[in-house]
Amino acid sequence: MYPLYGQIDVQGSSESRNQAIKQDLINQAKDLIALFTAINEQHSLPLFEQKVFDLERNLETLDHSLSTDTEQVILDHFNLDVHPILDNFRKSNKTSPIVAAIDAYFDRINPALGGFYEARQDYDNSITLINKKLVTILDEKQVEAQDYFPHYYERYKTDGIEHNLYIGASIAPDKNFELYYLKNLRLWQLQVMCEMESQFRVLQPTLPHQLEVASLILVFATPISIRFKMDEKQFDVDGSYNVRYEIAKKRIDKAKIKGSTERITQKGKLVIVYSHVHEETEYLGYINLLQHKGLLNDDIEKFEVEDLQGLIGLKAIRVGFKVQDNR
Repeated sequence: MYPLYGQIDVQGSSESRNQAIKQDLINQAKDLIALFTAINEQHSLPLFEQKVFDLERNLETLDHSLSTDTEQVILDHFNLDVHPILDNFRKSNKTSPIVAAIDAYFDRINPALGGFYEARQDYDNSITLINKKLVTILDEKQVEAQDYFPHYYERYKTDGIEHNLYIGASIAPDKNFELYYLKNLRLWQLQVMCEMESQFRVLQPTLPHQLEVASLILVFATPISIRFKMDEKQFDVDGSYNVRYEIAKKRIDKAKIKGSTERITQKGKLVIVYSHVHEETEYLGYINLLQHKGLLNDDIEKFEVEDLQGLIGLKAIRVGFKVQDNR
């Protein structure tokens, strides 16, 4: 079977998620500082002043990078040390005007997290909207691709979309397989990647949390063996050499240009990673066609990919997507 792999990945998704977590914690700490400041003005107690001081120290902590346990430590402080005092105050001072503000604060708490979930919800909703849009395009286009020649298709939602295609004689033994069916599927894949990028650009301004994506295709010219795993209900590569393909898929999007600190993937651009000169020639032909159709820019870059464990000698073509007028 000849494999085809592509992905549209949300750039810096971990950093964006951490930034959203940090923003929720900052907003929550500021609300608590305002509440305890107001309480202290009406019922001056050294303890309330201490709570304001502690919460301001939390804000200082959040000015620095978010470490693995920072979120849990701060939420534990809020839930175990701060919230019981607020809860006790509103029960003991039901006529105080501050009680309404305390109630409004607790209404913003997400029960599952024990903290604010607003910036994170914007982030999660944005990822969901991106994935839904891209999967819809991919699934719809895949229906027509099956008409060209039957092949195996699967896709995964992560922070973005990954897809695998496998085509070859063994998947449809009653049909006559020729290599032009593989080439046709490769060109189809490129065109679909252009469509997904175009539709993302339409969606992007409406996202509650602004995100960027980067696109990548991995060309693997050597046929591989796959088998169906009954326990996992999916196809997987079979044999030690074929595992190289799986390793490449997992590592390539984080790779850098050889001799540089620059990542091979960039927003608004498509990266095609390959091994052999004839693959470069084939894909440059496809790129020329898509440039003629107004889907890709003229800014073609060619470079070597840094050596990765088990992956040496890879090359890449990078080209920008043409910004479409989708009005």
